[in-house]
Amino acid sequence: MDTKKPINSSIPPEAVNSPEQPLQNEPKKPSLVPKGITIGLAVFALVLSLAGYGFRLMVGDDTGEVLRHAVVIVPAFMIGIPLFFWIGSRVLNKVKGMHIESWNAISLGYLTACISMLWLMGTYS
Repeated sequence: MDTKKPINSSIPPEAVNSPEQPLQNEPKKPSLVPKGITIGLAVFALVLSLAGYGFRLMVGDDTGEVLRHAVVIVPAFMIGIPLFFWIGSRVLNKVKGMHIESWNAISLGYLTACISMLWLMGTYS
């Protein structure tokens, strides 16, 4: 029995890739956060940003004051922080030549918004 003969001799040796040498023809797929996670983080950020206002209205705070506060805080956490991360990813892509996917940057922005709101709630509770 000849043990030096390859098992699949019909495959050319250059087609077999080793871990050190990946195939050159395969396009690199971007790694994206699933959309469901990003949407879930956005919904959670919205719930967290609106959570205290119903309670403040129930205990009798002035409606105008509560609405003025909500008009500033809710967009800051829902739009501002994710937008900041998205713009930062675009700048890093241009300046440093990095390849940060926009969807990942927005997801990280919503995650940061959720964490910062929970931190603020824990600080003031």
